[in-house]
Amino acid sequence: MALKDCKPSSSLKVYNPWRDFDGIYDIGKEAPEIRCKHLENYLRHRVPGAKYIFVAEAVGFQGGHFSGIAMTSERILLGHHKNKKLQPSLVISCNTKRTSNPGHISINKTQSKMGYNEPTATIVWESIIDSKRNPFDVILWNMYPFHPYQTGLLTNRTPSDAELREGIKYLNILRGLVQNAEIVAIGLKSHQTLTHFGIKHYSVRHPANGGASEYRQQIADLLK
Repeated sequence: MALKDCKPSSSLKVYNPWRDFDGIYDIGKEAPEIRCKHLENYLRHRVPGAKYIFVAEAVGFQGGHFSGIAMTSERILLGHHKNKKLQPSLVISCNTKRTSNPGHISINKTQSKMGYNEPTATIVWESIIDSKRNPFDVILWNMYPFHPYQTGLLTNRTPSDAELREGIKYLNILRGLVQNAEIVAIGLKSHQTLTHFGIKHYSVRHPANGGASEYRQQIADLLK
């Protein structure tokens, strides 16, 4: 799945982490290629045998924008997460590398030292590990697989309905590669889009905005 070759058709502000390079926030011109390697290794271990595809809304700047993997933070990939259960080896097998620039003026001291951390990524990964499921049974994905942003690259924007509909073609490619996987919609936007296209799925609450406890319980029930 060559996301690096994709140019999102949206006229709004969109960043493709596997193709685009930013001279301020990326560590260097090699950043997109590093993210490609992360994603390729991640999928290689899960295609075609994964049992679930978890589909959230869109890539966020604290997660897939720099890690290259949906709902996965740099801090997890680099082995710097405070929860020591969240080890890079549960995500990918290749050597992981940082792609965010630790020296730019907008970054805080912890981010500079350990990379970006995404709360949603933490909850999603902890829930998978706590379920005792093999983490390679689950593919994390986004309905819109790119990063929609607002006024700058360190912001997030809710994807438009048109962007979500565009994203279905990438999900369908993935579904074709993992034909026995069950689809799990994370959040309302994902649920609505999957329903619109008639794709059978489970639906769980998004862990953000006070939904963490309910999300954890729903995933525990689903994966038991």
